[in-house]
Amino acid sequence: MTEPLIALKGVSKSFGNNKVLDNVDLTIYRGEALGIIGPSGTGKSTILRIIAGLLPVDEGEIYIQGVRREGLIEDSADPIGIGMVFQQAALFDSLTVEENVGFLLYQNSKLKRSRIRDLVNEKLEMVGLPGIGNLYPSELSGGMRKRVSFARAIMSNPDSPIDSSEVLLYDEPTAGLDPIASTVIEDLIRSLQRTQGVCSTYAIVTHQDSTIRRTTDRLIFLYQGRVQWQGTVSQIDSTDDPLIRQFISGSVQGPIQVVG
Repeated sequence: MTEPLIALKGVSKSFGNNKVLDNVDLTIYRGEALGIIGPSGTGKSTILRIIAGLLPVDEGEIYIQGVRREGLIEDSADPIGIGMVFQQAALFDSLTVEENVGFLLYQNSKLKRSRIRDLVNEKLEMVGLPGIGNLYPSELSGGMRKRVSFARAIMSNPDSPIDSSEVLLYDEPTAGLDPIASTVIEDLIRSLQRTQGVCSTYAIVTHQDSTIRRTTDRLIFLYQGRVQWQGTVSQIDSTDDPLIRQFISGSVQGPIQVVG
């Protein structure tokens, strides 16, 4: 197999006395859609933040295109762009949609406001939300806010192509959405990779069965800070692994300890 685009080797992370990740190995290859699943509190979102360069590891190494990353994202530029879509959209309530989507360009580029506005409109069109740039996040539905956060994540400076995102990281993008809104988001995630070619690769954290089945090709299952199982999405219905069987069925009976 070709060299991984991203590789975590022996990564551990603790918060106080709580060891969230315990010697985790993980690889992401160019062109794939990786799903990271498992019970709540097992370090899935932590892994995304580590990959994005937003959180340091306690132990272990991170490689981007075979080169070891030193420090966090602000310490040195990665050879690939990595964008992150946060679970709660993380929009600035006091800014319009246009100002949210174009935030980094307004802050860090020399582009004219009219050019940034055109780029924002282009990205909003990509996520199916044309003509809403003048609205505020409070005026949007939950699904619309999610899509605005997608538009922000794929925004790049045309004068600096190196800043574009080759990899997108999604942290529970369909959490709290109704089935129809979830389908819209799931279709968008696939479209940004396959049809629109915005990113070549993505990793997604999700608990939702439809999102697992409709947006992922390969899965890793995290439990008690370790990768306990990995395989293709088609294997989740045929595997005899008791952790996967319990997780997919939602049963309270099995090796996964039910908290509360």
